[in-house]
Amino acid sequence: MERPLRFGIFMAPFHPAGQNPTLALERDLELIVRLDELGYDEAWVGEHHSAGLEIIASPEVFIAAAAQRTNHIRLGTGVSSLPYHHPLILADRIVQLDHMTRGRTMFGVGPGALPSDAYMMGIPPDTQRIRMEESLGAITQLLTSDEPVNMETDWFTLKDARLQLRPYTYPHFEIAVAATVSPAGPRTAGRYGAGLLSLGATSMGGFAVLGDHWKVWNDQAEEYGHTVDRSDWRLVGPMHIAPTREQAFKEVEYGIYDWVDYFQNVVALPLAPEETDPRKWPQALIESGTAVIGTPDDAVAQLERLTKQSGGFGCYMLMANDWAERQACLNSYELLAKEVFPHVQSSADRAVSSREWCRTDHDTLIGGAMNAVAKEIERYEKDTGYRPAIADIAQGQPNAK
Repeated sequence: MERPLRFGIFMAPFHPAGQNPTLALERDLELIVRLDELGYDEAWVGEHHSAGLEIIASPEVFIAAAAQRTNHIRLGTGVSSLPYHHPLILADRIVQLDHMTRGRTMFGVGPGALPSDAYMMGIPPDTQRIRMEESLGAITQLLTSDEPVNMETDWFTLKDARLQLRPYTYPHFEIAVAATVSPAGPRTAGRYGAGLLSLGATSMGGFAVLGDHWKVWNDQAEEYGHTVDRSDWRLVGPMHIAPTREQAFKEVEYGIYDWVDYFQNVVALPLAPEETDPRKWPQALIESGTAVIGTPDDAVAQLERLTKQSGGFGCYMLMANDWAERQACLNSYELLAKEVFPHVQSSADRAVSSREWCRTDHDTLIGGAMNAVAKEIERYEKDTGYRPAIADIAQGQPNAK
């Protein structure tokens, strides 16, 4: 039987600059708790150091706090920017987190998304992907090798390096590599047998290359002796749903304009529409396929569209945002869990079929039960000589006295 589609969120996060940051972080933690209650499978937490909207600097610290408040949801770094860290130190921290979460940790990695982050650290942009691959190679060796690791690059050195602890998860926690449009992400993921995080899956460019990304990922894995599985492929995209499209459109007026402005004018990610009229941005996001702003049926249609284009994937992650007021956002997450999850996971099918079986065989089932009651009444009357009032009701005489 095919494994059901999983659901999660990708929490960069995106908060309008100027909000109370302490409150924003607390609300992010509260959201993870609510998603855990609603049955979401995963939450991935970003690492950023500039630009003002994505204000979590350490996903490890955030995950440690979230793990103490939740019971089931798995928690991943979404993603750790490998060129920003010495691989030994980062690997050591994730291993500790794996123990502290009792195996709920996932390790998402990437080269670093914000040019402003790399600029402040003096990291040339054209070295980031190379450094990511070097770091991931080192981390993989540290996690799997019984021998000390020695490696020297132009930006880090490992000298007889070893981890003090084995991971809590055997053989180690899940690793996933971020991808947008270029083949760099799936190529690296395939080389190391890691999962894939398609961060721009619903953007026009990201959607167009989904099939190519699967081929690159799979082919590269085979070349290096690994096997990759579509269940380890996660697609990311924004959704906001409500009982009606009109309500959904009205609700996103609260914050969608700040979000689009951020992607148009602050960072260089291909999520914003080309439309210049802000009044048309929500509709432009829908028409491009980038976002769902509508009903549960619209969400289901988007998932079917992504499945057809990709050939199949394991988890859909909603891109967390502040498009709507707090309660409207929470209502959207709950509506997805209530109506979309059962539709695509077939989790309610047996309950429905059980109801229909009882409905179809109603007369036979109820008739048998009533006959059993009548026989018991007759037996009681025979044994005691007393005829209970229920006997007349059981024989279809409800007004008998």
